[in-house]
Amino acid sequence: MSVQAARAPSPHSPILLRETIGSIAIITLNRPAARNSLSEAMIAGLHAELNEIRDDKEIRGVVIAANGPAFSAGHDMKELTARRTDPDRGRAYFAHLMNACSAMMQAVVQLPKPVVAAVQGMATAAGCQLVASCDLAVASEEARFATPGVDIGLFCSTPMVALSRNVPRKQAMEMLLTGEPVTAERAREIGLVNRVVPAGTELPAALELAQKVALKSAYTVKLGKEAFYRQIEMSLEDAYRYAAEVMTENMMARDAEEGIGAFIEKREPKWEDK
Repeated sequence: MSVQAARAPSPHSPILLRETIGSIAIITLNRPAARNSLSEAMIAGLHAELNEIRDDKEIRGVVIAANGPAFSAGHDMKELTARRTDPDRGRAYFAHLMNACSAMMQAVVQLPKPVVAAVQGMATAAGCQLVASCDLAVASEEARFATPGVDIGLFCSTPMVALSRNVPRKQAMEMLLTGEPVTAERAREIGLVNRVVPAGTELPAALELAQKVALKSAYTVKLGKEAFYRQIEMSLEDAYRYAAEVMTENMMARDAEEGIGAFIEKREPKWEDK
């Protein structure tokens, strides 16, 4: 099986492409001429795709990729600037768009299936936020990551939420305050991405990673992903109390009984995803 890292878009191509390989859905950002900036339409489209995938039992994982030289340049500044002529100088629209983008990023986190980013180029501002919001990330050795809003007088406050939940505080603050890009290898060192691979192999590598998770019990992955993001916001004591409740519930599941039995009997488990 081969997976191409990019497909040549036509002038009338949709802004998002979707294909399914096995049990993995690949969503590709497809505005290469606009450096895959997250326009209002692209944000809405991504959110809609995630909502559709949520209830599709045939899909067990998601890869988010991009066409062109950039993964995503963040928000579409031309689209935002055009609303300066509104009676309120764009305030209502800016609030709407930022909240819509935040909801889409949360949908990535709340999806009960693993989401893997395949990053081939620059991921800046909200583009970097999208990578940070994914559960896992594979980057080309040529990829770069930045939160450069400070350079144009617009601090990357919403990207900061995802970034600061991925990397240590000092490294997050350095990216936010300087706006300077970090290399793929540096992103791996600070925990923003999981793996760095040769250029052109990031999509198949991300697909392979998603497929590894797809072999597990979908029920267990759903339970574990939700628990991970919930406990990380709690105090140590509350996190342990909550995790003990999750473990108890998990032990009562059919797949846990089957998996433990298969382990003891030295055979492959047969998941029923419940």
